[in-house]
Amino acid sequence: MIKIDQHSFGRTAQGEEVTRTLLTNRHGMEVALLNYGATIQAIRSADRDGQLANIVLSCDNLEDYERQSVYLGAVVGRCANRIAGGRLLLDGNDHQLTINNGDNHLHSGDSGFHAKVWEQSLNEYDDAVSVTMTCYGKDGDDGYPGNVEVRVIYTLTDDNIFDIRYSAITDKTTVVNLTQHSYFNLAGAGTIHNHQLQLDAEGYLPLNEQSTPLGHVQTVEDTAFDFRTPKTIGRDITGERHTSECAQQLTMARGYDHNFCLPSGAQPETRRMGEVWEPVSGRLLTVYTNQPGVQLYTGNYLEGTPAPEGRIWNNHEGFCLETQGWPDAPNQPGFPSITLQSGAIYQHHTCWIFDCRSEG
Repeated sequence: MIKIDQHSFGRTAQGEEVTRTLLTNRHGMEVALLNYGATIQAIRSADRDGQLANIVLSCDNLEDYERQSVYLGAVVGRCANRIAGGRLLLDGNDHQLTINNGDNHLHSGDSGFHAKVWEQSLNEYDDAVSVTMTCYGKDGDDGYPGNVEVRVIYTLTDDNIFDIRYSAITDKTTVVNLTQHSYFNLAGAGTIHNHQLQLDAEGYLPLNEQSTPLGHVQTVEDTAFDFRTPKTIGRDITGERHTSECAQQLTMARGYDHNFCLPSGAQPETRRMGEVWEPVSGRLLTVYTNQPGVQLYTGNYLEGTPAPEGRIWNNHEGFCLETQGWPDAPNQPGFPSITLQSGAIYQHHTCWIFDCRSEG
């Protein structure tokens, strides 16, 4: 029987009440959600022996969530990833966005949805439970045009499926590109180097020294970025086994922090994009999405981030699979558009399926 429980998680520095909502299905799988940043605070799933562990990186108090800067478990938007120079050209108008990452605008700056308290409502069904969260962005927030209303529906089913559906509307032409920034560690602790990753991506976006795309799609063939056949995340993370170009890309980013280009048709449909398997625990995560890209980020700058029980997270203790539009799309005419017109509806669907298997 699926269950839901909700209690206070404290107040923000501005005095806003934050709640923690715990969803539990008939298998004992648990998902804990905060309405601060629409954050996934915990996902407790069973290993092959039935032992539960939290498989996402988290903090255990609100103060730590407010002071960490790596977007632990939050919904990122209105525009995820980097925009070069913070330059946004829409309808012939130039908008200057906040610069908060070298020379770039990253994850919507200080007014991003990751740092807001969302409205929420609960819905219970026979075999699932969902939480609907709603947030608002104002015209001019960090330089973005248009008032935006964003909604995310989180649903946990009795089949160990966690479903994420985003939508957004605006009153003025703007950009919307939402993602979920959970860091996974399917072992529950330690490095993620031994996780076996498979991605259905034929190409990736190489980066310049400012970590924004050079503007072309590079084939993954014969590179460290080829995950079409499962391999461990740590196998090629330094690029040393490959060309100097691969080594340069991975050295600059201190690991993977690149957009992988997913196959898509004229009408985007939700499709399987890949999976991750952790051999010691046997935990398996399979991901479906309707987005054109996924940012693989291997936690290259986690060091010093507050962790539960007074500990800190270290680099490469978690990885993100951020399903989204391509980075810097407003400045790259050949990239899939992330522009949202007034009267149109942004829709994004990502689905995580949790399971176990004994062998890869």
